[in-house]
Amino acid sequence: MWEDLKARVLECGAYIAQSGATVRQAAKVFHLGKSTVHKDMTERLPKLDEELYLKVRLVLKTNLSERHLRGGLATRRKYAAKKQKTEQN
Repeated sequence: MWEDLKARVLECGAYIAQSGATVRQAAKVFHLGKSTVHKDMTERLPKLDEELYLKVRLVLKTNLSERHLRGGLATRRKYAAKKQKTEQN
């Protein structure tokens, strides 16, 4: 694996493990695609750093289990903002 690729994978993995960020959040911070971050974390990271991979896997598993809750909250905020805008007009 190329050195810059290794560095990116390890840096992104450390960021996710430390901050608890989602794949989307990490992709935005590192200016990468979601698919790239996901592939880095699930396929490349285990080959580079098993201990970090286990930490990242735990964060990703938690994020996956909470995904439906975040979606519901986003919908609630969307319609609350829409209602507030309507009431102001």
